[in-house]
Amino acid sequence: MPSLVRLKVRRKSHAAEAGHWETFEIPYQENMNVISTLMEVRKAPTTVEGKTVAPPAWEAACLEEVCGSCTMVINGHVRQACTALVEDVARAKGDALEISLEPMSKFPLVRDLIVDRSRMFQSLAQVQAWVPIDGSYDLGAATAQDDAVRQFRYSLSRCMTCGCCLEACPQFNDHSPFIGPAAIGQALLFNRHPVGKTLEGERLDVLSSEQGVTGCGNAQNCVKVCPKGVPLTRAIAEINRDTTRHRLRKWIGLPS
Repeated sequence: MPSLVRLKVRRKSHAAEAGHWETFEIPYQENMNVISTLMEVRKAPTTVEGKTVAPPAWEAACLEEVCGSCTMVINGHVRQACTALVEDVARAKGDALEISLEPMSKFPLVRDLIVDRSRMFQSLAQVQAWVPIDGSYDLGAATAQDDAVRQFRYSLSRCMTCGCCLEACPQFNDHSPFIGPAAIGQALLFNRHPVGKTLEGERLDVLSSEQGVTGCGNAQNCVKVCPKGVPLTRAIAEINRDTTRHRLRKWIGLPS
């Protein structure tokens, strides 16, 4: 059995800093996750060289893979730190389990393992990922919906805007306008909603533009790393079909 967890953390106090690695060792405990290792380091942030430093900064809220805030790159793979058990993600080296932690690279760095995911939330606003209502009064019973559509919509609604899909997507970067798979999936979620579909035309206008679905290179990395199993590739395929139909209808002068 291992006796230590060796945590290698990529440190940067701000985006312009070159950055460096710091290594910490803590006693191994059964069923630890990455967040609990960071919490142990925070109690006594001393590197293996014996230098006392500021504790690494990270984000976490729910600790049950719901909020999406603890996304980071763990041993080279983007995922949620709260559900990353040490036994599953660490590399054994002698009597220690080694784990490297880095921030996501597709978002502006705030500090250490914290990034600014504003671009993702702005994308959701661009596709108007909500159900439009004009008041809080009783709207009556909802329109009946096919159960297969309802189940598909539920699978899309599991997205927690964690950013894993965007980190893994080769088309989503600072040099590309591509809006990314998360916003595409949420646009489809509300396009399939009985009331949300009233904004379908506006959403498809955005997704027909340069930043829209044509920017997808079909790498399918997004669906592989999604911690919630959101069917992103199916969503992209359906939006691709819908935008094509939408553009054709506009070209021949028919209403969307």
